[in-house]
Amino acid sequence: MSETTQSSVEALRFPCTVFRTQRRMDDYGADDMRCGDLSETQLKNDFKLNDVSSKVNPYTLTLAKQLKLRSYGYGFEADTDLKSKKITRQECANILFDEFRSLSKQVSFYGPYQKLIGKMIDHMQKGNGAPFRDILLNAALKEQILEDTSSDNSSRLLLKLIFDKNIDWKNKCYPAEKESAIRNAISFGRLPKFDRLKDRVNGLGITVHDIYAAHITIRSLQIDNDRYRAVVHYNVQDHFGLDDDDIRKFRNYSLLFRIWFVLQRFNQFAYKPFMTNMEATIEITGVRNDKQK
Repeated sequence: MSETTQSSVEALRFPCTVFRTQRRMDDYGADDMRCGDLSETQLKNDFKLNDVSSKVNPYTLTLAKQLKLRSYGYGFEADTDLKSKKITRQECANILFDEFRSLSKQVSFYGPYQKLIGKMIDHMQKGNGAPFRDILLNAALKEQILEDTSSDNSSRLLLKLIFDKNIDWKNKCYPAEKESAIRNAISFGRLPKFDRLKDRVNGLGITVHDIYAAHITIRSLQIDNDRYRAVVHYNVQDHFGLDDDDIRKFRNYSLLFRIWFVLQRFNQFAYKPFMTNMEATIEITGVRNDKQK
C-alpha cells in the first residue's frame, strides 16, 4: 500500500508493532529462571521438601528398592525402615527425570499436543538452558488465538472491531492518527492463555499455561474495494521454570512439581530452565459497513 493517499490523510505504515507487554522478552533475571540457588537446608526448611521422589532420595543419593508413601494431608513422608543403596548424583538426576516424565503423563494424555511435555523435559535435561521452539507450540498458539471468541478479551476480535470502525475507505488506508485506538483496544484484552479445561489433559496447562511476554505486530493491511485483509503476527514467550510461589502453591498436590523444583533449584543439580518461544500469524478480514459508504 502506498504511503501517500488521495487526500491529506496520513496512512499508518506497516509492519507496525502495536503491543508489547511490560515484561520484556528474554528476561533471564525473572524469578522462575533461577537455577541451583538453594541448599538442602533451604529446600527442607523453607519449602518443606523433605520428600521429593518415590524412587530416590536426592539429598542422600540413595535408591529405595520399594518406597512406601504415607499421606499426611499436606504432603508425603517416606518410611525410614527401607533398604537402599548408594548411587551417583548423575544416576539420581536421571532417575528423577524419568519419574518427571512418567508423572507428566497424568496431565498430558489427550490431543495433538500431549507429547510436548516430554520434549520439554528432555530439553531441560539435555539443552543446558537453550531456548526451545516446536511447531506444535506454534500450532497451539494459533489455535488458541482463533478459538478465543470472547468479544471483551480476544485480541483478534478487538483488532477487527478497530479496523471495522477506523479504516478510511475513501483513501484506502488506516489513518496514522488512529494508531492509539489499536494499542488501547489490545491493552484491554487478554493475552493467549492455556488455562482452558482441555489444557488440563493435553499438556499445555503445564508446559505453558500463562504467557510471560508478547509482541503483536500488524504486518500488512490490504484494502480493496469494500474488503480489507490484515496480517497479524504474535511473538510470544514463556518460561519453563518454577519460582518460589509455584512450589508453595503446588508442592502438596503433586510429586511432579517437587521433582521439577529440586532438579532446577537444588545446588547439587542446577538443571537450567529455559525460554519457550512461540509464534503465530493470523489473518483478520472484514467488509465495509453500509453506513460508511
